[in-house]
Amino acid sequence: MKPDKTRRAILIVLDSVGIGEAPDAAEYGDTGANTFAHLADANGGIKLPILKSMGLGNIPPILPKGKIIKGVQPTNNPIASYGALQEVSQGKDTTTGHWEMAGLQLDTGFTVLPAEAPSFPLDLIAEFEKRTGRKAIANYAASGTTIIAELGEQQMKEGCWIVYTSADSVFQLAAHEEIIPLEKTYQACEIARELCNPLHIGRVIARPYIGTPGNFTRTDNRKDYSYPISEPTILSRLSDKGIEVTTVGKIDDIFDHQGITNVRHSENNHDAKKDLLNLIKDGQSGFIFVNFIDFDMLYGHRRNPQGYAKALEDIDLYLAELIPLLDDDDLLMISADHGNDPTFKGSDHTREYVPIISYNKTASAKNIGIRQGFFDVAQSIAKYFNIEPIPRGKSFI
Repeated sequence: MKPDKTRRAILIVLDSVGIGEAPDAAEYGDTGANTFAHLADANGGIKLPILKSMGLGNIPPILPKGKIIKGVQPTNNPIASYGALQEVSQGKDTTTGHWEMAGLQLDTGFTVLPAEAPSFPLDLIAEFEKRTGRKAIANYAASGTTIIAELGEQQMKEGCWIVYTSADSVFQLAAHEEIIPLEKTYQACEIARELCNPLHIGRVIARPYIGTPGNFTRTDNRKDYSYPISEPTILSRLSDKGIEVTTVGKIDDIFDHQGITNVRHSENNHDAKKDLLNLIKDGQSGFIFVNFIDFDMLYGHRRNPQGYAKALEDIDLYLAELIPLLDDDDLLMISADHGNDPTFKGSDHTREYVPIISYNKTASAKNIGIRQGFFDVAQSIAKYFNIEPIPRGKSFI
């Protein structure tokens, strides 16, 4: 089996863009969630002509409880293959979704911490304070913007850390960039990562901010520290065969930089879109793995269906610019890692099916159905580049 190093496959993850409650949604308290359909309803419809032409509107009818996306009706002649992915791993977080898409399966989900203080064990916090030389305040679940508004002034005065979690399996560390230098915050996150590993916590996240009391703003200097990966992903399997693996957005952090040959790190859709376009124009070959984070970070968690819809319409316009740049042999896949229904209760991710769209200019479009496991994406990538099959999943190409 000879790998094809000249090919190019692009996987775009629309972070949190679910398409309807998964069969096990009740186990997560997410019965009735539907990110795409509900944000469309909240806006009186949504205009996505490119995604509609690719078969996005054809996906709800194949789901058990599918709900038509208002403004995105089924089309008789989609230009891409379409279907839905059902997650099999335990969890509904960013790491679990991306890892399963890359070929892994987590039978035991990451640890979700108690919402009330103390979220993290007091002995962990004590060791963290000892090793960083600074006090930690908060230690409960909170919105990142809310907690810096409430505790940012104290953090600045005392030079301490704001430690908090969320409905995800995360240890988040906030500090004002003018009080604690970024490199010190990143070093503290590395210490926290080591301390959190025995608890099976998915991510440690640096959350730097700037500004003055009453006017704090989180910066783009966020950095994620992932739980160690236990087996090779499709990224490592490709790079081991000499195939270029380029990541755009926050993918490098999610995969602990393993199996990646080129990095274009960004923390917002605007920069990620620009980086992907430049890669295509420059003729970058191999596998390009992209995350567009704004849907989840700015609109899902903050329960803002209007902002969410506008961001999706912007992506649709972007696809109209991107697709004509693709070569005849290029493979473009569009999916998501979980749901985050902006009309749902709370501010957590939602356990949902996610869309899968697979586009090639010369391939016939088809209904690829409901796929059992996000890892069908990784298996399809393995087949496309003509490398050995991965242990899980079935190719849809």
